[in-house]
Amino acid sequence: MAEKMDAVALLKSDHRKVEELFADFEKASGNGRKEKIANQICLELSVHATIEEEIFYPACQGKVDEDLLKESYVEHDGAKVLIAEILNGGADDEFYDSKVKVLSEEIEHHVQEEEKRMEGLFAQARKAGLDMDALGEELAARKQELTDKFKAEGVPTPTLTTMNTAEV
Repeated sequence: MAEKMDAVALLKSDHRKVEELFADFEKASGNGRKEKIANQICLELSVHATIEEEIFYPACQGKVDEDLLKESYVEHDGAKVLIAEILNGGADDEFYDSKVKVLSEEIEHHVQEEEKRMEGLFAQARKAGLDMDALGEELAARKQELTDKFKAEGVPTPTLTTMNTAEV
């Protein structure tokens, strides 16, 4: 098993991994290679969003800035819309690269909100005295479970928490 990490270290580690995958996508050529990397990005982000929404965010409820927490859920939903588009499309879709690029930008903003020194979500959660070791164990166990499931069955269509699907 991987070494134990507290909740923030685990979530930051996920952030770094996805940043590397986005960089790999930027450098990749060939639709097959791009699609493989994009699918890995979608898997990683889907697992990450799920463990944050099931475990980390509820633990933060009432202990961190409520607006920041609400924004995190909305940012996740924005990313989930793009994840669904990317998973349902293919590298031959004329907007495929653009969707991955916009997802990358959204995630970069979201990561900054969570990791900002002093007032970021992670800093606030630490200051609130959450048991980061216990949360880290819970997150790691659920992350492994979801990763195995999504690799075996495919990434499910994301469920939106804060948005209704709008008819355009």
